[in-house]
Amino acid sequence: MSRTATTSRRRRQWVLLWLAVLVLVLGWRVPALGFLVPATMLAGMIGGLFAGRWVCGNLCPRGAFFDRLIAPLGRGRPVPAWLKRMPVRWALLAGLMGFMVYRISRDAGDWSHWGRVFWMMCLITTAVGVVGGIVYHGRFWCTFCPVGTFANAVGGGRRRPVIAPACRACGACAPACPMKIDVAACREDGAVTDRDCLRCGECTSACPFGAVTPARAAG
Repeated sequence: MSRTATTSRRRRQWVLLWLAVLVLVLGWRVPALGFLVPATMLAGMIGGLFAGRWVCGNLCPRGAFFDRLIAPLGRGRPVPAWLKRMPVRWALLAGLMGFMVYRISRDAGDWSHWGRVFWMMCLITTAVGVVGGIVYHGRFWCTFCPVGTFANAVGGGRRRPVIAPACRACGACAPACPMKIDVAACREDGAVTDRDCLRCGECTSACPFGAVTPARAAG
């Protein structure tokens, strides 16, 4: 991803984040807005089958909200390692999905009730993400987001950014990465090996040597 493409992504995020704000602010009053939540989740899961967490990094409205508004307020601290462990993440996914299904079942015949449940889930998890994003880094919630966990599991090895031998491990890429992945540490593998890579192109744009190039298909 070139600098131009990265700039386009950032501009797109400024538009997308307003969808998240719209749902958060008006979802309780306009339940139909709540359905943007499962629509985004479905997009992330389908995209995960083909390109890992690309949707998380490029099309997710809440991810855009975290990148553009919360990340500048964050301390840039690493998220506790235990939150990144897959058993913890799968347990969180099961717990949140179970709670959501339970809440929907309370009045399953009313579509507006469904919308309010989706809004409530979005509000609660966004609140967690905002607090964690300020204490740690902007994409705190994305570290263990259930949709991201699914995309990690089914497609985390696909379309990984390539790291050329020109990489000098200068470290310019790590601060630029929304997930704070140590990209340079993967240089001997020839590609970013962290399955939570968002394929956002920020590391490509930040590299002064042009050593990190856009994602490729990978097994």
